[in-house]
Amino acid sequence: MPLASKPVGRRERNKQLKLERIMAAATELFAERGVDDVTTQEIADKADIGAGTLFLYAKTKGELLLLVQNSTYAEALARGKQAAEAVTDPLDAVMAIVRPVVECNRKQVDNGRTYLREMIFGDPAEPHHREALGLSQQTEEAIAAILQRDGRRTAQDAAARARIVSAIMFVSMAASFNAARPIEDIVGEIQEQVGSVLPG
Repeated sequence: MPLASKPVGRRERNKQLKLERIMAAATELFAERGVDDVTTQEIADKADIGAGTLFLYAKTKGELLLLVQNSTYAEALARGKQAAEAVTDPLDAVMAIVRPVVECNRKQVDNGRTYLREMIFGDPAEPHHREALGLSQQTEEAIAAILQRDGRRTAQDAAARARIVSAIMFVSMAASFNAARPIEDIVGEIQEQVGSVLPG
């Protein structure tokens, strides 16, 4: 006889509801004004919680941005992986993964660049930072899987090339000289560089 699933307690439900309010408030304010022009107190006020409570969920504004952006990054990666399944050409399949990640990162350019900075330089002991690094790893794994489809590359070679593709993508998104460029230009730049990595 299967065990009945344990109902979620009121305390856990309240914690989840607060987290949802925090994410909604931070998402809206960051999208409207950018992470640099929003205070944690404004986020707490909009979420209808105390500032002390906010810091139980994220210790800094950078961690709040990671919390918000990780969710959209995960959705973009899922869309890209699904799109890549139907594409046979390796370069096109890799770009099917890359494009939605770039689009997600460029919705609010300053937020996207700050997210990448937090991902690279943030505290690896912090859970939202670990999640961001995990998403980056999942992106590389998805790209490596595409590169192994034809059976011509070893897992080690595919992983190395996927790491290079990931680096190209992140540098192109973070570079100051790309801050004002449209998404199509950045995707085209990434595709040109990735195309030189994939042959052989």
